[in-house]
Amino acid sequence: MTTKIHFVTPLLMMLFAFNLNAVTKNQITCTGSTTVLPIAQATAEAFMNSHPDINISIRGGGSGVGVAALQNGTTDICNSSRPLKSKEISAAKAKGINPVAYTIANDAISIIVHQGNPLKDISIQQIKDIYTGKIKNWKVLGGPNLPIVVISRDVSSGTYEVFNEKVLAGAKVEGSAQLLASNNAVLSAVSNTPGAIGYVGLGYVNESVKLISVNKIIPSETTVKNGSYMLSRKLYMYTNGKAKGEVANYLGFIQSERGQQIVQEQGFINIR
Repeated sequence: MTTKIHFVTPLLMMLFAFNLNAVTKNQITCTGSTTVLPIAQATAEAFMNSHPDINISIRGGGSGVGVAALQNGTTDICNSSRPLKSKEISAAKAKGINPVAYTIANDAISIIVHQGNPLKDISIQQIKDIYTGKIKNWKVLGGPNLPIVVISRDVSSGTYEVFNEKVLAGAKVEGSAQLLASNNAVLSAVSNTPGAIGYVGLGYVNESVKLISVNKIIPSETTVKNGSYMLSRKLYMYTNGKAKGEVANYLGFIQSERGQQIVQEQGFINIR
């Protein structure tokens, strides 16, 4: 009886290891940007419908969270609304991780205000002056005598990073600003706060807020692709090395004609 136990146990362990490997192979994890989140969720659902043996898990948290997960080897795909920084790539390589970028969509950081705000256009300089505290009342811009409520993303956000680069030029957001963790949180705060201003990915803009033009240009497929809208950007998914297996198949699906149609259905702009 003892002999049988010693013989069967290694066999069971081998079978368990085989099954665990099979499960891991068919499990894809995506972590990071809340801007990329709706694209990841919609494309994952479509991909799993045609690949029922594959399970894709989507987690938010912000681009910074996704980058950290990629560096630590705890995610298959890092969703990011900005390019990785050189120091992030160096830190990843120091851990044996080689980030490879896949462009999945075009986007526009969209400036939104409360529906009751009569403002239709704003300049980059005026946005900077608002976010750094130089302009504190809408009457300065020809609007109502109403204090400006500044809504921003938090520092782990890739959207914040791009906004900081393209608008603030590295200046600090004024101290009374509300720093929120997601596009949906910004959208909700602006829609419910007279006097508020915020910024979100284009796919999040809806009728609950008012989208205003920047330097007299409204974000659209044309103005984003030709670069005339100054707050245009690309959205990315990063993998450790060139994607392989089902991860490569999933990314290929996102970049395919059907995948890019889903990108547009989510309110973003395709890369084709």
